Amino acid sequence: TLESIYQLIAERCPETEALDVQIILKDKDAAYVVVICMKEEALAVEDALRTGGFARPSQTVDEIPAVKKEQLEAQIEELNQHMEAISEKIKACEDSREELKMVGDYFRMRTKKYEVLGTLPQSERTFVLSGYVPAKASSAVEKAIGEKFDCVVDVEDLKEDEEPPVLLKNNAFASSVEGVLEAYGMPCKGEVDPTAIMSFFYVFFFGMMLSDAAYGAIVAIACFIVLKKFPRMDKGMHKTIKLFMFCGVSTIVWGVLFGGYFGDVVDVVTRTFFGEQITVPALWFAPLNDPMKLLVYSMLFGLIHLFVGLGIKGYMLIRDGKILDFFCDVVLWYLFLIGLIMMLLPSDLFASIAQMEIVFPPVLNTVSKGLAIAGAVGILLMSGRDNKNPVLRIALGAYDLYNITGWLSDVLSYSRLLALGLATGVIASVVNQMGSMLGKSIAGAILFIVVFVIGHAMNMAINLLGAYVHTNRLQYVEFFGKFYEGGGRSFEPFETNTKYVDIKEENL
Repeated sequence: TLESIYQLIAERCPETEALDVQIILKDKDAAYVVVICMKEEALAVEDALRTGGFARPSQTVDEIPAVKKEQLEAQIEELNQHMEAISEKIKACEDSREELKMVGDYFRMRTKKYEVLGTLPQSERTFVLSGYVPAKASSAVEKAIGEKFDCVVDVEDLKEDEEPPVLLKNNAFASSVEGVLEAYGMPCKGEVDPTAIMSFFYVFFFGMMLSDAAYGAIVAIACFIVLKKFPRMDKGMHKTIKLFMFCGVSTIVWGVLFGGYFGDVVDVVTRTFFGEQITVPALWFAPLNDPMKLLVYSMLFGLIHLFVGLGIKGYMLIRDGKILDFFCDVVLWYLFLIGLIMMLLPSDLFASIAQMEIVFPPVLNTVSKGLAIAGAVGILLMSGRDNKNPVLRIALGAYDLYNITGWLSDVLSYSRLLALGLATGVIASVVNQMGSMLGKSIAGAILFIVVFVIGHAMNMAINLLGAYVHTNRLQYVEFFGKFYEGGGRSFEPFETNTKYVDIKEENL
């Protein structure tokens, strides 16, 4: 109300006397007011109104709103007409499309050229061109420049404190996963390029998550066709499509092992429309029938993945001559973890999870306890080895030993292999059951085809996205967390980069 506004201002700034308030409009959500006061009291009045929940309009105009609205609508109409005129001009250039592509590539290259020229130190008669070149190509580059131009060419090795750009070198299979690594960060100087090792695990885990042979065949064939039909696509896109093709092949393999072909479509179709059920047996086992077995194998594969990551860390320490660090940060953890695993395998807890009982001879049980104790004591005493204070050293060791909980959470993260693998099969089975609701009839066949196409398309799309995201997570969080930091920058050479035109040099 008007009275409550006056009261609010009077309480917050009682020195204000010259004041006029008018309520322009009220609705269920807000009240719109105009407040007039002296200039020197404007800030205090506005602060008082803000405490009551009032705020200035997000947009203010110098005209009556109705007039401003008409002006804006007229501008919109004028712009639309202008857009239509430009669109017609563009359509009129249809016959010159190929020439415009060439012109576009020409100016694209010239733009890049002058960007580089603008960075060169130069005088009226000389200039200095510097940059990076792969070591294996340095001789060829030096020879090519020296033969064509009168200049001084100086090739230098990298300085010790210099952080050069990174050029990845991998085979045709591993290079398809380079985009995944680049999304996380290129390796820094001195780090190992994990692409080759990561590529195997990436394709392995992706196929295990999707785990339907029919879905894998669709993905692999579609990606293969795209690669053949569009050979000039962007390098990054080419790598991504190739990666999904490999992942599709992996999915086919896992689908055959798990007996998944559009879920259980063979069972449902033969049972519903032919009266006799035919089942395509799994080459290994069906996850829907034995999920705990899949959980155990998921954690086993995850443990191997993590151990490989720790092994890469050990390799880098040995390469750098840090033998003590290798023993304390890698060997002791291997001893501790292997000992704990060997103690867990014969336990009742593992037997209840895996539905199988493992019995070790007494000697092996003693060895497992000895490994775990030796590893734990070593970590406790050596993790804080850089600190001379014995109390603080033990405290740091105890803190590092507490990191076993991180290992446990990392291993449990691989249960997502079970979750996504089951999700694909369960949803596919539900789709098949929904499609067969009308039974053996013409209407039933039509319903089955419609539900089959729509349902499996959605299931494949959702689980493709899920497999991609979670496979990336297993690499970024669990695997890279054991040895990799990243933070390097990519090697981006100055080169002919055209979008439409292929350029071929010929000696005439």
